[in-house]
Amino acid sequence: MTPYLIDDTDYRILQLLIENSTLSHKDIGAEVHLTGQAVGARIRRMRELEIIEGYTIRWNPLRIGQNMHAFITVFLSTNAAHLPFQNFAKNHASVTELYRISGEGCYWMRVRTVNQEALTAFLDELLRYGNYRVNLDMGQIK
Repeated sequence: MTPYLIDDTDYRILQLLIENSTLSHKDIGAEVHLTGQAVGARIRRMRELEIIEGYTIRWNPLRIGQNMHAFITVFLSTNAAHLPFQNFAKNHASVTELYRISGEGCYWMRVRTVNQEALTAFLDELLRYGNYRVNLDMGQIK
């Protein structure tokens, strides 16, 4: 068995965890016809193989005042700007995701702020590294 190959039962366990990471091993076991202990062993193995990298939650940013949701494509001004920009983005609380991309632009990031003024201030800081294109969230579909 290759290290990243999983069987149908592992795949079903993974899908159940993706849908609801708070399920107990016993509850998952009932769905896949295994004991909770066997499910735990399979989950540990998938973690060791780095198939499962961690757990997360779904949350509502509007409930905590993060009303602006922007998708920003960043166009860096020079090659020397990559590392300083990456450090800026990794350490800025408003940046929730950052990807280096191919095609149009150098990076894509998801940013959440409390209001338009905070987003504008963030974009002003971003200009130190290059230019950008902003798309605002109009409503999540999936």
